[in-house]
Amino acid sequence: MISVCMATYNGERFLREQIESILAQLGECDELIISDDGSTDNTLEIITSFDDDRIKLFHNEGNSGVNHNFENALKHTMGDMIFFSDQDDIWIDGKVKACVEALKECDCVFHDGITINGEGEVIANSFYINKIPSGNFLKNLWKTSYMSCRMAINRRTLKYVLPYPSDLKCYQEGWVASIIAIKSNVKFITFKGIQYRRHGCNASCTSSKSPYSLKEKFLIRLNLLTNVIKRLLK
Repeated sequence: MISVCMATYNGERFLREQIESILAQLGECDELIISDDGSTDNTLEIITSFDDDRIKLFHNEGNSGVNHNFENALKHTMGDMIFFSDQDDIWIDGKVKACVEALKECDCVFHDGITINGEGEVIANSFYINKIPSGNFLKNLWKTSYMSCRMAINRRTLKYVLPYPSDLKCYQEGWVASIIAIKSNVKFITFKGIQYRRHGCNASCTSSKSPYSLKEKFLIRLNLLTNVIKRLLK
């Protein structure tokens, strides 16, 4: 069984196209777990309009932020293989099949993708143009290769991924993949599995100039390292 975790918040502009692209690759017994963080636009109406039993909608109380919104979705999954999804991308046909195959040999897989803008025009044909991806924890602590929208994990990893640290300062994919990289293994594949949309309102700043100062970057990495060590010592 496959579970897809999607975190939504005021995502009406691109949400329908994304959900359609996901459901097209899921089987009858799979599930799309959506955690909504208090949307005030038409996000909830779009989700319920699908009238599809594979979609399971959960609500956060108030606005918890993107990390704990994803965590809420993750806690409700039932599948053996778990995918993460943004609310504004497009899954390319074959993504699920490629990741499922890779997860036979690892506990966390990342794939390549195409970057598009808000109008669907291609900005970059690969995420890997300017860097060689690595599953090594220390390399990613320095400069991350991780993006949750192109990540899938095996369910057995949840025993050390959950719960997320309450004081986590990095994006949740950094936490999930870092723990897995130490406790098990991470694999990168060249398959281009999504059209990743950069439209100026993304929740993360990945693939764009970081808004953080050098001091802030250092503190974020220190926070991640500290939380990883704490989890390993439990």
